[in-house]
Amino acid sequence: MLPNPNDLLPAMASALTQHLNQRQISEPRFIGIRTGGVWVAQALLQALGRNDALGILDVSFYRDDFTQNGLHPQVQPSELPFEIEGQHLVLIDDVLMSGRTIRAALNELFDYGRPASVTLVSLLDLNARELPIRPDVVGATLSLAASERVKLSGPTPLTLELQTLAN
Repeated sequence: MLPNPNDLLPAMASALTQHLNQRQISEPRFIGIRTGGVWVAQALLQALGRNDALGILDVSFYRDDFTQNGLHPQVQPSELPFEIEGQHLVLIDDVLMSGRTIRAALNELFDYGRPASVTLVSLLDLNARELPIRPDVVGATLSLAASERVKLSGPTPLTLELQTLAN
């Protein structure tokens, strides 16, 4: 049984607030990874009672499987309405699996400048990482069978769906 994302958001907002306070970060810049990460970021900002400008990152060109999988037809440019250089960033994704999307996101962000810090927030961690990347704030951690994936639908309501890959 998959959790309801709306049930996870209040605890994630509280954990993120605590994380930022411990690091004395008072003016973070929020960035969602397209598409599910943007939806989670919007819901998280609402749960935090914030109306900050939201950066949107499309990491398609930065993925290491770009040459194998080709370009997704819905690729759009990233939109970063603030400077990256010297900023404390909160990078938000929906589902952390291998860590490759986050690696691609970090590569793209560093092309825009050197942030002071990056806090990683993920709605779900599927405990299937291939790279040493872990979220600082996570809604839930799940372990799935190798043939299972989770898809987030949204933006309202946010819902999770378990999918089984064909053999």
